[in-house]
This record gives sequence, C-alpha cells and structure tokens, in this order.
Amino acid sequence: MATLGIPQNTIEVLQKYKFNFQKKFGQNFLIDTHVLDKIISSANVTKEDMVLEIGPGIGTMTQYLAENARKVVAVEIDKALIPILEDTLQEYDNVKVINEDILKVDIRALAEEENGGKAIKVVANLPYYITTPIIMGLFESHVPIDSITVMVQKEVADRMQVGPGTKDYGALSLAVQYYAKPEIVANVPPNCFMPRPNVGSAVIRLTRHSEPPVVVKDEKLMFRLIRASFNQRRKTLVNGLNNSPELCFSKEEIAKALETMGLSQTIRGEALTLEQFGELSDILYDMKRK
Repeated sequence: MATLGIPQNTIEVLQKYKFNFQKKFGQNFLIDTHVLDKIISSANVTKEDMVLEIGPGIGTMTQYLAENARKVVAVEIDKALIPILEDTLQEYDNVKVINEDILKVDIRALAEEENGGKAIKVVANLPYYITTPIIMGLFESHVPIDSITVMVQKEVADRMQVGPGTKDYGALSLAVQYYAKPEIVANVPPNCFMPRPNVGSAVIRLTRHSEPPVVVKDEKLMFRLIRASFNQRRKTLVNGLNNSPELCFSKEEIAKALETMGLSQTIRGEALTLEQFGELSDILYDMKRK
C-alpha cells in the first residue's frame, strides 16, 4: 500500500472514493512524512504498546502507528471513511477500526479488552473544535494512559503549557498540568495538511503523572474553583467565586480563605498556581465541613 503521507497518494485515494471533506468533523489530513515521523518518535511507540488513535481519517498516521505498535485501535466518527480505511489498512492485521464518536466510547473497557488493563498511548491529529473535551474526557475518566501525543491548534498547545500571569493561562492549562507534563514537540505550518487549515498547529505530548503534583481533599471542588475563577477573568477571585452558580461560598468565607493563604483580597484567579488552587480548595472544603 502506498504511503499516504505523500500528498499525491492522498489525492489518489480521495479521488478514487470521491471523498468530500466534512466541515462538521473538522477534517484536515496530514500530508507530510517528516511530521508523521516526528509524531511517532515523540510518542515513543514500541512493539509493546497498544495505541488508541482518534480520528484516523484515511489512515495516514494509522499506517505509521501499525508499523511501530503491537496493536492500534482507531476510532473514526465519519462513516464515509470506513471503506477507505478498510482499503488503506488492509495489509495490517494489528489494526482495529471502530466507527464511533470517541466521546461515547468506553475507553477503559477497550484498554481492558485489548491491552489487559495496562496503560495505553493515545496518538491523534485532533479536530480542533473538539480538542478540549476529548483531552479532558481522557484524563477525567481515569483511563489507564501513559501519554497523549496530539496535533492541536498552536494556540491551544501554548495554553496547555503556560504558567500563571500570562494571558493564555487558564482552566485548560491547570487541568492539563494537574494530570500530565505538557511538552510541545513540533510546530506544524498549515501547508502540511489537506485542506489547509487557517491556523498553525503544534504537536504536544502530555506525559501522564503517576501521582498528581498536588493532592487535594476534593478534586471536583478544586476544578469548580478553577473554572469559576477563569469564567470571569477580569473580576477579582472573591467576586468570581462568589458569582459562580457551581459554588456556595460567601464573600466573607472566600476572603478569609485568601487571608489564611497570605493573599490579597484583590487577587485574580490568573495569578494563582496549581498548588495555590489546591490549598484554597482544601481550606474552603474544611470550612464547609465545620
């Protein structure tokens, strides 16, 4: 089978099947073998690994993964791509294609069935409109994951790895860094895709922490605090948390918690580190318990 990372081969497959790109699925296929090599090497895929690929498209990266992994499970939402994948992946007996929406797949059961419950590696060229729900879904479901290596919009990759006090810092940065160590491994210009997206992209590798960097009494509470403090970025933390329908703390309680931490009453959420959000969460948790 011809390598699909070469643009001419991709065009031939698309013409053969009269394939139409679906805007609603955010389809942009990779046509650059250097980028594909970079993704595979960054993900450290070995013959021991089961890889979950999200959105294989016509199988461009799936071919590379199949060459390097023990087993590849590719989840593709677009029915029109299934016959194409059967064709482009016919030489590989270690690939399983599932026609399903990744957000509805029981990944834990899949890892159990295909990998004996051991940690899997996730590799994907993600549709940009749904990047955050997919990544957060993978982390929050506590599926056994070793790492997630994904192509995302450049600005989203930046957001995942920045720290406090920067304009890109937000709930996504904190959530990703709570679960994993983020590292941008490649920047990818629009001409590496077909059709060309309007924005630059980046490959980011998220290596799962074996233990979260902060241990909190109530993880859900901490994330509610984080979301509330960035929902209204321009407001002080006291007002942001007080206005949130998800929380039930008075201004006095929040002010007292900040005072306990030695922080100013006028501080904004974007100034707090993950550790400080953890501490704030525990103080407020204890207040409610009393």
